[in-house]
Amino acid sequence: MSSINSLNQVSEEYKLVWSDEFEVDGEPDQKHWVYEYGFVRNQELQWYQKDNAFCQKRMLIIEGRRQHKPNPNYQKGSNDWRKNRPSVEYTSSCLTTRGLHSWKYGIFEVKARIRTQNGLWPAIWFLGVEGEWPSCGEIDLMEYYQGNILANACWGTQQRWQPKWNVITKPLSFFSDPKWHQKFHLWRMEWNSQKILLSVDGILLNTIDLSHTINANNKGPKNPFHQPHYLLLNLAIGGQNGGDPTQTPFPCRYEIDFVRVYQKKS
Repeated sequence: MSSINSLNQVSEEYKLVWSDEFEVDGEPDQKHWVYEYGFVRNQELQWYQKDNAFCQKRMLIIEGRRQHKPNPNYQKGSNDWRKNRPSVEYTSSCLTTRGLHSWKYGIFEVKARIRTQNGLWPAIWFLGVEGEWPSCGEIDLMEYYQGNILANACWGTQQRWQPKWNVITKPLSFFSDPKWHQKFHLWRMEWNSQKILLSVDGILLNTIDLSHTINANNKGPKNPFHQPHYLLLNLAIGGQNGGDPTQTPFPCRYEIDFVRVYQKKS
């Protein structure tokens, strides 16, 4: 791996409070991660399972696979997209710290390499521990799909299940590096009581002003970004935003070098 551990210096005000460097080959550390299972969200094509996540050569690998098997939840004629698919055609993993670790404010760094191919939808994101989505609050430190890098946040509106989004989208050409997709990059979130800054490789992508992130309903905290959030790392395939993966070669890998969380010493 690269000897460059951080492209941004962390102030002496902060201390490292949690990290995973993925140094031991095999299963990811059970003290840090749990898994999502099955078809979960956004009508995505992948079946989430534990088997597609493993540590190798000091990295976490999330591997998307073209893998055909029966959908164990299949119900003929069901209106639920999770149940009306007779088979699974793709598998992947979503790892999350839900129920194990969550944080309110701090500096969060994830060094990772993503594949920028059709149909792939890798992400680094956070959800609030209290409230239903989107009123719990969602922070997308990184999403990639259909040729774009996104840095987002959302919260609740008066209409249940309908989010208010703050979205920044940058095409890959914005980074002026034809080999960008071959390299590891450092995604960073700086979060305090006033704002959230989302960046990659020291380039600021989005600033979320927390004076504006007020839920318009009672389905979550008044301001969801004043509560702890947990982390999710996943590689989605297809779905509402991911695009068409039928011509994409599989298996494909989303590689994470490290995850680090810093908070103020006080």
